[in-house]
Amino acid sequence: MQENTPPVIEIHGLHKAYGDLEVLKGVDLVAPRGHVVALIGSSGSGKSTLLRCANLLEESQQGEIVFEGEPIAWRGAGQGRHPADRGQVTRIRTNLSMVFQQFNLWAHMTILENVMEAPVTVLKRDRAEVDARARQYLDKVGIGDKADAWPAQLSGGQQQRAAIARALCMEPRALLFDEPTSALDPELEQEVIKVIKDLAAEGRTMIIVTHDMRLAADVADHVVFLHLGKVEEEGPPEAVFGNPQTERLRQFLSHTAHA
Repeated sequence: MQENTPPVIEIHGLHKAYGDLEVLKGVDLVAPRGHVVALIGSSGSGKSTLLRCANLLEESQQGEIVFEGEPIAWRGAGQGRHPADRGQVTRIRTNLSMVFQQFNLWAHMTILENVMEAPVTVLKRDRAEVDARARQYLDKVGIGDKADAWPAQLSGGQQQRAAIARALCMEPRALLFDEPTSALDPELEQEVIKVIKDLAAEGRTMIIVTHDMRLAADVADHVVFLHLGKVEEEGPPEAVFGNPQTERLRQFLSHTAHA
């Protein structure tokens, strides 16, 4: 990675509340190009909210979000703060592909149509070109033979791999994963984990919210432990998992080890 290349995503002092409930209390996060950042923490710690704020699916009340050196422009303050430029939001969001816990495939479209839909309708790409690329990504995630199948005909692991192919077909600057394996049983989970590991090995920029500590340890360059809406501890996986500095993190890791 070149030293002068700005991070794909930088977040500084981010605050997010739902009414009186403060979910994020001044969070910082940096995802350099080609790095994998894992977000870990208990349910309710703010992990998924942070990911959704990074992708501008949620509006934060305070703090800065910077995409490849370009700050998000805001209008208003506090609960009245909104992005000032919808065009900027659309452009940035198309470069941050999100993979959700529940797959979110369109039931009335084949797997191939699901993967092609956004590049054709949002990016206005040539349909024949997108068709070829979509088939390549379905091959990459190991379900090239399912292109003409319907989502209901696939296992959960296959559906999640289709969702990853759909995200890849946008050719984004970063992939954002929100608990990508938590809806799957252990055998199907391994199918998806293999794909994520392969993507990490390719040097793709990713932020992964996960409950799977082994996945975080295996693929992440940097691990962020969130607790009650704040970054409690962060660092390389060998330090976070091998030598935790805070009592909160030690407790969390001991509980996940016995889960």
